[in-house]
Amino acid sequence: MKDIATQNFQQIYKAYEILSDLNKRQIYDIYSMEGLTSGLELGPKHNGVEEIKAELRGQSLIVEYPIPPMMFIFPTLQSMKLPSFWLLLIVMLFCAFTVATSRHATIPSSASLTLQQTEANALLKWKASLHNQSQALLSSWGGNSPCNWLGIACDHTKSVSNINLTRIGLRGTLQTLSFSSLPNILTLDMSNNSLNGSIPPQIRMLSKLTHLDLSDNHFSGQIPSEITQLVSLRVLDLAHNAFNGSIPQEIGALRNLRELIIEFVNLTGTIPNSIENLSFLSHLSLWNCNLTGSIPISIGKLTNLSYLDLDQNNFYGHIPREIGKLSNLKYLWLGGNNFSGSIPQEIGKLQNLEILHVQENQIFGHIPVEIGKLVNLTELWLQDNGLFGSIPREIGNLRNLIQFSASRNHLSGSIPREIGNLRNLIQFSASRNHLSGSIPSEVGKLHSLVTIKLVDNNLSGPIPSSIGNLVNLDTIRLKGNKLSGSIPSTIGNLTKLTTLVIYSNKFSGNLPIEMNKLTNLENLQLSDNYFTGHLPHNICYSGKLTRFAVEINFFTGPVPKSLKNCSSLRRVRLEQNQLTGNITDDFGVYPHLDYIDLSENNFYGHLSQNWGKCYNLTSLKISNNNLSGSIPPELSQATKLHVLHLSSNHLTGGIPEDFGNLTYLFHLSLNNNNLSGNVPIQIASLQDLATLDLGANYFASLIPNQLGNLVKLLHLNLSQNNFREGIPSEFGKLKHLQSLDLSRNFLSGTIPPMLGELKSLETLNLSHNNLSGGLSSLDEMVSLISVDISYNQLEGSLPNIQFFKNATIEALRNNKGLCGNVSGLEPCPKLGDKYQNHKTNKVILVFLPIGLGTLILALFAFGVSYYLCQSSKTKENQDEESPIRNQFAMWSFDGKIVYENIVEATEDFDNKHLIGVGGQGNVYKAKLHTGQTLAVKKLHLVQNGELSNIKAFTSEIQALINIRHRNIVKLYGFCSHSQSSFLVYEFLEKGSIDKILKDDEQAIAFDWDPRINAIKGVANALSYMHHDCSPPIVHRDISSKNIVLDLEYVAHVSDFGAARLLNPNSTNWTSFVGTFGYAAPELAYTMEVNQKCDVYSFGVLALEILLGEHPGDVITSLLTCSSNAMVSTLDIPSLMGKLDQRLPYPINQMAKEIALIAKTAIACLIESPHSRPTMEQVAKELGMSKSSSVH
Repeated sequence: MKDIATQNFQQIYKAYEILSDLNKRQIYDIYSMEGLTSGLELGPKHNGVEEIKAELRGQSLIVEYPIPPMMFIFPTLQSMKLPSFWLLLIVMLFCAFTVATSRHATIPSSASLTLQQTEANALLKWKASLHNQSQALLSSWGGNSPCNWLGIACDHTKSVSNINLTRIGLRGTLQTLSFSSLPNILTLDMSNNSLNGSIPPQIRMLSKLTHLDLSDNHFSGQIPSEITQLVSLRVLDLAHNAFNGSIPQEIGALRNLRELIIEFVNLTGTIPNSIENLSFLSHLSLWNCNLTGSIPISIGKLTNLSYLDLDQNNFYGHIPREIGKLSNLKYLWLGGNNFSGSIPQEIGKLQNLEILHVQENQIFGHIPVEIGKLVNLTELWLQDNGLFGSIPREIGNLRNLIQFSASRNHLSGSIPREIGNLRNLIQFSASRNHLSGSIPSEVGKLHSLVTIKLVDNNLSGPIPSSIGNLVNLDTIRLKGNKLSGSIPSTIGNLTKLTTLVIYSNKFSGNLPIEMNKLTNLENLQLSDNYFTGHLPHNICYSGKLTRFAVEINFFTGPVPKSLKNCSSLRRVRLEQNQLTGNITDDFGVYPHLDYIDLSENNFYGHLSQNWGKCYNLTSLKISNNNLSGSIPPELSQATKLHVLHLSSNHLTGGIPEDFGNLTYLFHLSLNNNNLSGNVPIQIASLQDLATLDLGANYFASLIPNQLGNLVKLLHLNLSQNNFREGIPSEFGKLKHLQSLDLSRNFLSGTIPPMLGELKSLETLNLSHNNLSGGLSSLDEMVSLISVDISYNQLEGSLPNIQFFKNATIEALRNNKGLCGNVSGLEPCPKLGDKYQNHKTNKVILVFLPIGLGTLILALFAFGVSYYLCQSSKTKENQDEESPIRNQFAMWSFDGKIVYENIVEATEDFDNKHLIGVGGQGNVYKAKLHTGQTLAVKKLHLVQNGELSNIKAFTSEIQALINIRHRNIVKLYGFCSHSQSSFLVYEFLEKGSIDKILKDDEQAIAFDWDPRINAIKGVANALSYMHHDCSPPIVHRDISSKNIVLDLEYVAHVSDFGAARLLNPNSTNWTSFVGTFGYAAPELAYTMEVNQKCDVYSFGVLALEILLGEHPGDVITSLLTCSSNAMVSTLDIPSLMGKLDQRLPYPINQMAKEIALIAKTAIACLIESPHSRPTMEQVAKELGMSKSSSVH
């Protein structure tokens, strides 16, 4: 019977196929049939294929086949217009016949069998294209029946309806997957794999698809517009891929869409206007997609939205008021954009809202009181905006609020007492505002509170005792306020507390004994207050404390006993207190300790050997105490030490020879102790040493010559010892040395000529020795600003350098026979007529632009005995942008007059006109009688009237002769004269960045905007010099002293005395120049000149401008990174925390820009020159253009 039924069915199907070939197919409207109230149910039609489900006699029969048009199966039915009853009867008779063959049967058609095989073949072909490992994951895929395969589900006809291959590790593409062979798929989920390539446009063939999830893969290319033809889609998730381009404009065609998720994708463009057509949309997430533009006003039409996430994009403009129409909205994320304007009052209409995030924008104005209507709100994030005014009292209506964050705004006024109504509040943050008044006692009602942060406000008064009610509290941060009084004893109730940071306030009194109950503390910072009494002895009872800082208080008594075994410690600061006790055995072994400072207390005892077992220790400071005994050799086992301060104690013995193992040591201070013996030559192996202070001890014998190998040394103090014989000539190799103190020893002999090589030396003290001879060694030490050579046996004339022109007798007294123009000294004998014939001295004054190449050679190769002045008379070479240049063009007719005008304006270069001191010369401000103001750099001369550095003079002229850039100082001309050779520049009113950052008032005026622009300006100038000049110019001495600002804070690169033109046809090797602390590290072992040296210096400069001081600590931490990858992943948030504290913390886009600059600067500091970016890349990264260049 079963065979007969199958045969009848096949006859009907065959008739349909024959008639179909005649192209006479029609679709009969089965839905018009009446009477199908029971026993027969028809599914939805699709392309003439119908599903008939008949239930007869309690049994189910499923028959699937393509139904031919009724008029061709029964040709007379349509013409006869049979009532639907007869039509139904015909269908039921057929079904009854088939049921008679079997009480329960499923009858597959040959077409169904063919479709299954087609689907199987399509899937197997795609499997074969995947990576081998992925094919193994699909080992169950085989044969012609995919319904039993992994991740495959079929409908009742055994046609593939769902593909779910999420999280199984597939690798490959979709290019070979035949979508047309899978016509019945409803769900396609391949999320969380490693699929790549583009999405094929053939995906449009999945016309029944309702759920498409390709998230968390590596798909690339544009999102194909063909996806918008999948009009049945309800869910579209493409998040976390590598797509580019924009969201298809036709997205509005997906009118059935409920969820649209495109997150963490680097797109461009705006939100398409057609999105307003997605009226069923309930979930829209475009988080972190780099989208721009404004939120379309038509967003208000998506009234079914419950979830809207536009976080971390580049949207701008106002938050539209129409957002108030989204009455079903529960979650609204708008953070990390550039929205401006105020928060619209209409936000109060979103009665169902649970989460509102608008942080990190440029929103200003008041917090609207309407926000108090959002009674279902659990999270309110307002931080990093420009909000002002007070926190509204209506905030107390938000009784479901769990998180409130309004940090880094401009909020003022007091904290409203209504905050006590927020009984579910877990986090309350309002740091870095201008809040005043006291902390309300009502805060004690917030029994769920875990975190309270009110850092850097103007809060005053005590911590309320009600804080003891907050038994769930984990973190209290109140630093940087004006809080006073003592810590309430109720704090002992907070046994879950891990962080208590209240430094930089006005707290006083003893710490309550109840603090011993805080056994879970990990971070305790009480610094810079007026606390007295003892430290809690159980402060590390549970062994969790990592950071303990109580410096700058009035604590007395011993170190807490619990610290000895507190192996979790990472950072300890106890300095500047009145702590006492024998610390020989007070401290244990700390495997994680990085920094400890016990200085300026009353500790006594010996240095413990345990410090050498703290293998991660980088800074150990125990100066200004009463320690005795010797320095244990075991200390040298702490090989990561960068800083060791043991000064001002009573230490005896010598310096352990094993100190040569401390190869990272940067700063060694052992001064003012009772150390004796010889300085071990192993100290010379500490090649990173920048400060060596051994003063005020009893070291004897000779000063080791090997100290001359410490080429990075900046400060050397060997004073008040018993050193004998001469000053080592090897000291001349310490090119970066800035201060040298050898006073109060028993040194003899002459000052070695090599000492004159110390061109960076600013402070020199040789007093109270037995030195003899003359001072000719100092003739070229033009950078000296402080010298003391008193109490020696020196004689002869004073050097002709700036310091000695203004020296006092105190620095020169008690010598054998010094002479010079200093009150208290005998004048030197006249040297004949050498300097009397002033009128016949050579003066050469040339103003740009002229051809200087031949002229410079002539000036220095031959003695020119007449005034020479030549100017360009062509109008095309005049600088139309500067009226000052036109004024100078007039001068060039008479060099003598110009020279005399400059000498007159500076009163013969009197110090009262001095505005800067450099290694090559001093800079004077010259205000001419014409009203013009110039900067005149007078080059240092030696006694015979020759330039101290002719090469620097010519280099500066060569470098500046043909370059024109808004961020490079303008050279107007130069003068070569036997008494004073100088360069004439434009005068820049604000002076150097170094000078500005050292003056608090000027540094505050130098706000974030001008600082950012200054950094970009320098980057632009260096990019121009390196990549647009031919040959390229390398500055070689980029530092904060050589960047000067005009009235508008526009940065100008100056001082090109060390500049070098790179000749591509020759080697570019040279002696070292530059400023230590800015010079690239490779210059310690190679003298090859290249652009990457300037790149490194720029990185230092950029960080210095951001931090407000030289970034020595940051550079030191970079030196400890073992790879470039570690450098590139340096903790930028940590660096942001070190920004110049004199300025308000940057917010919104400014914070992002500063973070980008910091990240770029760190990349410039990578140790390997080849891994650093070029200045062209840096300028591009910082958004620079070359439009400011004038070629």
